[in-house]
Amino acid sequence: MKTRIKELRARDNLTQLDLAKKVGVRRETIVFLEKGKYNPSLKLAYDISRTFNLKIEEVFIFNE
Repeated sequence: MKTRIKELRARDNLTQLDLAKKVGVRRETIVFLEKGKYNPSLKLAYDISRTFNLKIEEVFIFNE
């Protein structure tokens, strides 16, 4: 799975730590998400998407 998290963080001037605090996870979780090495729970995907005011499918690209 790919994500647009890094791009969206840059757009909103958020560090990995800032985003992690907003959604209640560790910074390392954001690192793994950005590298595509971790699949988030539905709740985490929702929380991250809401932080950027986007739909889940606009932040996370699910490979077929």
